[in-house]
Amino acid sequence: MTKLNKQQIIKLLPHRKPMLLIDELYDIKKLTSATAVVNVKKDSFFVQGHFPDNPVMPGVLIVESFGQAAAALTANGLDKATYENKLVFLMGVEKARFRNPVIPDCELILKIEAIRSHGKVWKYKGEAFVNDKKMADAIWSATIVDKK
Repeated sequence: MTKLNKQQIIKLLPHRKPMLLIDELYDIKKLTSATAVVNVKKDSFFVQGHFPDNPVMPGVLIVESFGQAAAALTANGLDKATYENKLVFLMGVEKARFRNPVIPDCELILKIEAIRSHGKVWKYKGEAFVNDKKMADAIWSATIVDKK
């Protein structure tokens, strides 16, 4: 499958409203790369308090969006029996740079790539764009763990 909608993502990830941030995953190259869409809206849960007169998507939620996109890419690419009763947890963020503020009423496009995997540990890199302008980039790692 080269494209996942929100309902298909919900079947892969444990995240739910308001923390499920990615709306779509497309251009999926199995266990290698994908592009995700985050629709940043005026009524997104973080907008009211960050900041009331100048809303900005928090950088930590951009990193969370990267992580969710990577988890969906990984879960979608693994054999169902391998991923059943598992979760993908963020382990670390090596580098995260926030180049421009992400403001509501935009489509945040995340281009992610798996750099390497070693057993249950995966390393990824990603870039975030709005209208082809780079907003952020990061390198992070995650692991696959048993659900408790």
